[in-house]
Amino acid sequence: MADHRKPLPNPRLRAVRELEFQMSRSEFARKVNEVGKAMRENVACGSRLVADWEDGKVACPRAVYQRILTKMTGGRSMADLGFRLPAPAPSVLPAAEPYEPEQDPMERRVFLLDGAATILALPLSTGQASGKIGASEVRAVKAAVTKLYAKDHDHGSAPLRQAASEALHTAYQWLQSGTYTSRTESKLRSATGGLAVAAGWLSYDSGRAGDAHSLYGEALAAARIADDPELEAHAFGCLSLLAKAQGRPREAISAAQGAQAVARNLGSPRLLSLFSMREAGGWALMGDAGATDQAIVRAHTLYAKGPSDADPPWLSFYAPGELAGLECLARADLGQHERAAAGAEQAVLLHGDHFARNRALYTADVAIQHAVRDRPEPEAAAEAAGRVLAFLPEVRSDRLLQSLHNVAGALQRHGRVRVVADWIEEYRTTVATGGGRA
Repeated sequence: MADHRKPLPNPRLRAVRELEFQMSRSEFARKVNEVGKAMRENVACGSRLVADWEDGKVACPRAVYQRILTKMTGGRSMADLGFRLPAPAPSVLPAAEPYEPEQDPMERRVFLLDGAATILALPLSTGQASGKIGASEVRAVKAAVTKLYAKDHDHGSAPLRQAASEALHTAYQWLQSGTYTSRTESKLRSATGGLAVAAGWLSYDSGRAGDAHSLYGEALAAARIADDPELEAHAFGCLSLLAKAQGRPREAISAAQGAQAVARNLGSPRLLSLFSMREAGGWALMGDAGATDQAIVRAHTLYAKGPSDADPPWLSFYAPGELAGLECLARADLGQHERAAAGAEQAVLLHGDHFARNRALYTADVAIQHAVRDRPEPEAAAEAAGRVLAFLPEVRSDRLLQSLHNVAGALQRHGRVRVVADWIEEYRTTVATGGGRA
């Protein structure tokens, strides 16, 4: 998208091209086109466009090029590459109708407008970091994790990052400066590791892959020190998800298989099902349809064994809708767009009124798959895309905003269709007014 303000050069992108890729502008443009072709994106990048990016004549590329550049550079965001993202205007879109009728409207407004720090704060029981630490502090850390996940499912990560960071800082203070028994230490390390996983998830949802990787690593270390296989499996599963998102399928597969190996004796078939589906995602990204199908079948078979008392509380998100949704993502990576669209619709329906952020993401997948399938259905794509916008600004997630960018890129090719053109205009207005941003 062109920016008509005074151009500001982008030396960071130029450094990436010259120092990391060691390419001329023409060579870099050809690389963009090659990666785009592999991603099934129809682009025609030339040296002139690369020059416009580096000279600042284009403040931020179109969504399709954002996806390609992120893929090319190992998961870097547009900000990491020196582009200027559109600044949100002071006004915001009016809030959508509530999706959770049983939730008090006043509590929702307080949460969305004032953030979550006061809700999730972990007060030191003695007022000092060096005080006596016991069962009540461990329970406080676990309660914070529960609230983080509950609020994240409904509202996305944007309002929660600071609260999670402060809570994790407090928990680390207790570990480093408090006094406690060896039994309490083990429990506190496990709880803090769980909090690190939750904070890592919020970083991942916010497009901060580096932070997420570091936090998952901290959780993995905590799990091994505390001899907590459930936490270790969880951390491996999250590392698998992160690796897939950054385009590293072999790492995603290895981490998912590691998670399964650790979780095999925990007595939770559904936990194993989730990690099997994570493995499927890695195989799909590699383009191995046979291995993908095997992992998906294994995931469904394990899921059908039903819930278990050994299922960890955080696994509550892995409902039938999520099972269908994860399969649809794998189908999409294999280019099976019709199956992917049907699976995404099923995921949205099965989620019902719960997990607003995930419903929004899978609705965006419906739109994309209808737009890129062999026989595109632009009207159906635009209808689904309209449903995604309705989630803003109540759901605030950088990952959802990126999905909307992806939807816009997929729909560009059908811009002559009236309903598609209308949606693109509405989407641009939403972005211009800061809808969905923290």
